[in-house]
Amino acid sequence: MASSQRLRALALYKELHRLGREFEPSYDFHGKLRRLYEKSRHLTDEGEIEKAIQFGEYIKNETLALYSLRKYRHLRRMYPSGSSGDNSNGTMY
Repeated sequence: MASSQRLRALALYKELHRLGREFEPSYDFHGKLRRLYEKSRHLTDEGEIEKAIQFGEYIKNETLALYSLRKYRHLRRMYPSGSSGDNSNGTMY
């Protein structure tokens, strides 16, 4: 059981590391990620390890949400503020 948790933790680390490439360099995402993993390195209780993995999954989901929000904001800036997407006569085009 512990080896499967280890593999999950390593896969999560790799995934977070890849996600961190797009993060703002001043935030030091990779440094914080490494420190967080080193802090949890000594865990032996399977429940605690599972909690740490769940926290990592939460961080991954929040990071993905931030990227989606950033992309949405960029798309929103690309269109003029006055356009609502429809014409006055009710047709789309």
